[in-house]
Amino acid sequence: MSTRERRRPPRLRAGDTVAVVAPAGPVPADLLDAGIDLLRSWDLRVVPGKHVRERHPRLNYLAGTDADRAADLQQAWCDPDVAGVVCARGGYGSMRLLDHLDWTAMSNAGHKVFAGSSDVTALHGAFGNKLDLATVFGPMIGTAAFVEDGAAREHFRRTLFAPESVTIITRRGAEALVPGRARGITYGGNLALAAAALGAPDTAPPPERGIALLEDVGEDPYRLDRALTQLLRAGWFDRASGVALGSWSGCGPQEDVRDVLRNLLGDLGIPVLGELGFGHCAAQRTMPLGVAAELDTSAQRLSVLQPALR
Repeated sequence: MSTRERRRPPRLRAGDTVAVVAPAGPVPADLLDAGIDLLRSWDLRVVPGKHVRERHPRLNYLAGTDADRAADLQQAWCDPDVAGVVCARGGYGSMRLLDHLDWTAMSNAGHKVFAGSSDVTALHGAFGNKLDLATVFGPMIGTAAFVEDGAAREHFRRTLFAPESVTIITRRGAEALVPGRARGITYGGNLALAAAALGAPDTAPPPERGIALLEDVGEDPYRLDRALTQLLRAGWFDRASGVALGSWSGCGPQEDVRDVLRNLLGDLGIPVLGELGFGHCAAQRTMPLGVAAELDTSAQRLSVLQPALR
């Protein structure tokens, strides 16, 4: 990947059709219904995937079989009437879809909004690599993080409909672990998924100049250490110009997490800004992946140099 941005899909507009898919874990029916209703309140036509309410017959941590989950995603993406595809929930399973998708057919379908986070990091990487597409790392509509968090939901809505209004991403309390300013292309997402993707033949290298975005949930400090060490040894940060860190909910005492982050990222020689407010946290910010941005630790912000969507 060069230093240029990925292709930016068109923003959503009232009356557009969006598809809802479940590429990973099973989705609670009440939250899914509430999330779909909220999307419809934005004057969107919502088409749930055929298998979005299913559960794998034997592996109960998956929302249906790999083939069915992949079929929902591919059908939605290749439907010319669909302007965007949003994920209902993370959990685990998105990586299992990568070999079930016809990437040529999906590339021929054109550019659309793709949104999700957490485990969906696996698909963000593939959409960037195989479709050359900028994507949206934000709350998923079948979760409490969307249904019950008005601030997170509104930031997501503005990113989809009025992306020029959310080009400054900041959070009170963001902390400069290593001070400085840097420009680059945003990449990354969930730490565990970024580490798990290493070594796969279709995993693209990071941008030549990148702003790495990382967050995680429910991982003890030593597990964060292991994943970060794996990324470091694989050269994942070698071409990074800066690092922006999100939330670490359920990862143990925050001072312990901060010690791990400082210990492993502090000697990279690039700016590192912590607690920027994306990931698994209240009022989570929606982050674009594959776009040019500037990180400024003194201003406690990441500035998207062009809107995430055109």
